[in-house]
Amino acid sequence: MSTETELQARSECKCELCGASDNLGVYEVPPASGGGVDECIFICETCRGQIENPETVNANHWRCLNDSMWSQVPAVQVMAWRMLNRLKAEGWPQDLLDMMYLEDETRAWAEAAGESDEDKVIHRDSNGAVLEAGDTVTLTKDLDVKGSSITAKRGTAVRNIRLVQDNAEQIEGRVDGQQIVILTKFVKK
Repeated sequence: MSTETELQARSECKCELCGASDNLGVYEVPPASGGGVDECIFICETCRGQIENPETVNANHWRCLNDSMWSQVPAVQVMAWRMLNRLKAEGWPQDLLDMMYLEDETRAWAEAAGESDEDKVIHRDSNGAVLEAGDTVTLTKDLDVKGSSITAKRGTAVRNIRLVQDNAEQIEGRVDGQQIVILTKFVKK
């Protein structure tokens, strides 16, 4: 039996990530060694395109991971974990990640093809502590908010921050009801 035939049977001819039934194909989950059924998933063109081209990701499409993350298939769990990690700045994926459980071998596989350490953007506060999406930070100095008359006072707590994905020196948060960009060197966790 071919890999594709086995995957069709396992997935009941549906995308193993979103459940779509059109334009399905075999996707080898990296790093794969032999391309066997255990290292592959059966997915639609929409999922494949967004996995392979991160700039085209539609976060709402991936709400389907709420169901597929519970799959018993390790390869599906790996891709669900990777996509949730890619999207965790959205807020809701972090909640799913907090609920998700992976066996040690599966977690190692999921982390193996993640961003390399030199490519990964790490946000750090003024004391060097790593910041995560959803954290609460405190301003370390008075900041004038450009484009408004607001001055964010030292000691103001900024809750549920969002990380600016391509810039390690910036985060987003609400101060006095206004969404602003804050430099990480002016906050502490």
